[in-house]
Amino acid sequence: MTATAPREEQLWSRCAGCATLLYRKRLRRNLDVCPECGAHARLSAPDRLRQLVDPGSFRPLPDPPADVDPIGFVDVVPYPHRLTAARAGTGLGEAVVCGTATLGGHPAALAVMDFRFLGGSLGCAVGELITRAAERALDDRVPLILVTASGGARMQEGVLSLMQMATVSQAVAALREAGLLTVSVLTDPTYGGVAASFATNTDVVVAESGARMGFAGPRVIRQVTGRALPEGFQTADFLLRHGQVDMVVPRRALRARLVALLAAARGGRTPAPGPGDPAAPAARRPVPRQQPAGAGRDTAPADATDGDPWATVRLARHPGRPTTLDYLDSAFDGFVELHGDRLGGDCPAVVGGLARLDGRPVMVIGHQKGHTTAELVARNFGMASPAGHRKALRLMRLAARWGLPVVTLVDTPGADPGVGAEEQGQAAAIAESILALTVLPTPVVAVITGEGGSGGALALAVADRVLMLAHAVYSVISPEGCAAILWPDRSAAPQAARALRLTAPDLHRLGVVDEIVPEPPGAAHDDPEATAAAVRDAVRANLLPLLDVPPATLVRRRRQRFRRFGAARAAAGGVR
Repeated sequence: MTATAPREEQLWSRCAGCATLLYRKRLRRNLDVCPECGAHARLSAPDRLRQLVDPGSFRPLPDPPADVDPIGFVDVVPYPHRLTAARAGTGLGEAVVCGTATLGGHPAALAVMDFRFLGGSLGCAVGELITRAAERALDDRVPLILVTASGGARMQEGVLSLMQMATVSQAVAALREAGLLTVSVLTDPTYGGVAASFATNTDVVVAESGARMGFAGPRVIRQVTGRALPEGFQTADFLLRHGQVDMVVPRRALRARLVALLAAARGGRTPAPGPGDPAAPAARRPVPRQQPAGAGRDTAPADATDGDPWATVRLARHPGRPTTLDYLDSAFDGFVELHGDRLGGDCPAVVGGLARLDGRPVMVIGHQKGHTTAELVARNFGMASPAGHRKALRLMRLAARWGLPVVTLVDTPGADPGVGAEEQGQAAAIAESILALTVLPTPVVAVITGEGGSGGALALAVADRVLMLAHAVYSVISPEGCAAILWPDRSAAPQAARALRLTAPDLHRLGVVDEIVPEPPGAAHDDPEATAAAVRDAVRANLLPLLDVPPATLVRRRRQRFRRFGAARAAAGGVR
């Protein structure tokens, strides 16, 4: 009996949905969909490709990116050990497989994620590969199909993994401009930074039956809200009811539906000229890569270089720290607040409007926390809802129409993780803000003034210049969240803070931050007026050189900035 047990295990499989014991060959013939209850089992990337593309047509992209360990991350084991184990367990080099193929004879570029590899997490190499797939689609003038399966950005690569949300989004933006079809296929599960970027900012969003998608995961939402979740929360049918996907398609019909989309796109108008085409606008032509502005030039103040990261986290969260409204009262003049997203909401966690900086009109948008408990609760602790992101997006576009520069002030633990936010499309709202900033034809200067938490922070920080106060933090995840996932318990948050490299000096060395704004002795809350003066001077100095840059050049340089946060730079310029 014992000798035949392994063979029996290979022959039979138990459905995760209804617990029925299924004959494995029958299950495979049914595309790993339970014939009893219809539950869709997760597929590996190779299996997914076999089901979708024409036999023998897939060609992987050449030259996989170099191994990266950009911040020397160590939890209970070093990050390279986790990568080695993931490769041994999956047979893949990374959490995505990219290449070209045909579907029903129609050519396309594809990027297919694999949840088995570190939860399908988005790191520098994954971002690089998906971006290359998008660039290949642009070069070949073919559609791009993204199949997502991910828990979010890869915390072991710190804020550089967060930057991949912008890097891939701007590649999608280039395909939009060229008139090329982009399709994302949401599979189970798709969460976090992937959901809040390329999974939801394509032309068409398809959800496979049984898929779950959201910005915050169910466990996080239950912990934060203390509420039971609605039945079917974040499932494909839930997403369809709330207008967040174009269609829900069972696995057996997925290939045919993609073929129909590709056929329709091919039968439409001729795509716009692409990079290298003589008819291409100058703004779309590739330009040589260069070092990030500020990289290699140490602007860190002497008192902000060697502090304890956990102490910095506590300073960044200090309730007395100046807020966006404080800066608007002291660093800017004549603020006129503009309210509402024009779609039914006015999120109090985001404030914005017209102001003057040394007499020059600007659009200022920022997160608003508050100083007292009542203010913090009223402002949802600076955690923006979808209405907040859409209000910010409306004001950014208004600034572009009026020819005004945009200044953003970032101070949030993250985007609102509530049930209502998910029902209103939190992931898509963040994704659209990131996408819009990559193409905004007006100067953008971002200042991380306190907490720069995950995608909620990045939604206001895709900028030409990114500044950071000396005792601010900017991270892919909170230290407590990281500790809860990778360490035995949350008491390891100080260790996680050190491992995440989330302080201004660390991020300046990585090139994520262009300049560190000094704080007065102690911290910003000890002398708010001096802090406001320092912010005003830094914004002015960084904004003025951008005002005379032509819009097309401005957008091209901004894209270059985020394109550099890929595997090659992470391998060469990591923090040690």
